[in-house]
Amino acid sequence: MAEQKNGQAQDVNQLLKVRREKLQELQESGKDPFAITKYDVTHHSMDIKEDFEALEGKSVAVAGRMMFKRVMGKASFCNIQDLKGNIQVYVARDSIGEDSYKDFKKYDVGDILGIAGEVFKTKTGEISVHASSVALLSKSLQILPEKFHGLTDTDTRYRQRYVDLIMNQEVKETFIKRSKVLSSIRRYLDEQGFMEVETPMLVSNAGGAAARPFETHFNALNEDFKLRISLELYLKRLIVGGLERVYEIGRVFRNEGLDTRHNPEFTLMELYQAYTDYHGMMDLTENLYRYVAKEVTGSEIITYGEHTMDLSKPFERITMVDAVKKYANVDFNEIHSTEEAKKLADEHHIEYEDRHEKGDILNLFFEEYVEEHLIQPIFIIDHPIEISPLTKKKPENPEYVERFEFFMNGWEMANAYSELNDPIDQRERFEAQEKLLAAGDEEANHTDEDFLNALCIGMPPTGGIGFGIDRMVMMMTDSAAIRDVLCFPTMKTLGKENQ
Repeated sequence: MAEQKNGQAQDVNQLLKVRREKLQELQESGKDPFAITKYDVTHHSMDIKEDFEALEGKSVAVAGRMMFKRVMGKASFCNIQDLKGNIQVYVARDSIGEDSYKDFKKYDVGDILGIAGEVFKTKTGEISVHASSVALLSKSLQILPEKFHGLTDTDTRYRQRYVDLIMNQEVKETFIKRSKVLSSIRRYLDEQGFMEVETPMLVSNAGGAAARPFETHFNALNEDFKLRISLELYLKRLIVGGLERVYEIGRVFRNEGLDTRHNPEFTLMELYQAYTDYHGMMDLTENLYRYVAKEVTGSEIITYGEHTMDLSKPFERITMVDAVKKYANVDFNEIHSTEEAKKLADEHHIEYEDRHEKGDILNLFFEEYVEEHLIQPIFIIDHPIEISPLTKKKPENPEYVERFEFFMNGWEMANAYSELNDPIDQRERFEAQEKLLAAGDEEANHTDEDFLNALCIGMPPTGGIGFGIDRMVMMMTDSAAIRDVLCFPTMKTLGKENQ
């Protein structure tokens, strides 16, 4: 087996050597492909196929990577892959000239070519381009994976996404759809009068979420900074400043684990709207999800794995207490103290920490018994105050807050509040968070004095929401893992995988 592997390595090395020799020969003959600066493309492959009747017999120019070549004496066929698909090209010596044809026969699979020629249909009915000229635009010095087996190793696919995109058309479609998700979100919010803004990534106080931040040092100021974990607190400052509808789509960074739904850097969209509450945010979420699904998939019915989710119907709304009562048969309206809640957790074998209070225990019951059942679009509303430090209390029941989480497929897809705008209440919440920090909770928030000052200036009643864009893309593309929808997911450096 070792001899076989060594033999394969020698064969590959020989092929790589041949490619470099071909490049050297081209350069020495004044045909260096890397000296070419542009090529005027008139059509993509699918444009030609979809508009064949109008283009038949017309001249076109396409460019892309040669994925297949079959040389047959004085005429050859090759297949060119571009952004939108692939198209067959007929290359004849008499059409492109003897010298050009001699060069073409030496080109390798993986080379990038520019093809000018006439659109026609072969005897077998395949729409093709009859080349009148072939230009080598870039020489591939590496060997692509074998065509019929493709690139299947998951680790290599994520590390070499550029090869993955070449070999797996469905991967390219996923990232095209990701772009459509983002553009359709922007289009919808722009039409609703929202303004897109940008806020700092490097911050002295990373707040707005329960997460452990990444830390760094800024040499010029000789000061420690953090990468943001949320977009919230700066966007709220803009609401204070009078920008009534703002949103941001941007990367946030959380120093936590990797799994199928978590990556330490991910794309978050947060928006804030003055003079509305969490009910307004529910309406916006429902309408936005329908709009994006229709734009990206062409339907308000989404299939993910074994589940089919219907976005066309009104989304269900249920309190966290009622959801736990429904699925765990436990009524937290009858639980009046933290001691009672912990006793209940013990009876149900739910682990908790000493610092946890009644509301924290309710949330643990929700995670244990409820989340997996939330397949169809649903809003879980009215969370306990203990897990919602930036949210306005329910006036009729101050143990709970005006907050919802939006679920589909058993996943949390969005988180929204009637935003807390009382600076005195907010300071008390920050003080409670500081106590948690002192007790060892690395995800608790620090007090943000400048944000408190902004609230003292005065923030109007405001609704806010955060969307996990990557999970939304997963749902719209039926992708199994978050890494499948990130062009370049976080990976351990090669050579350090086992450290």
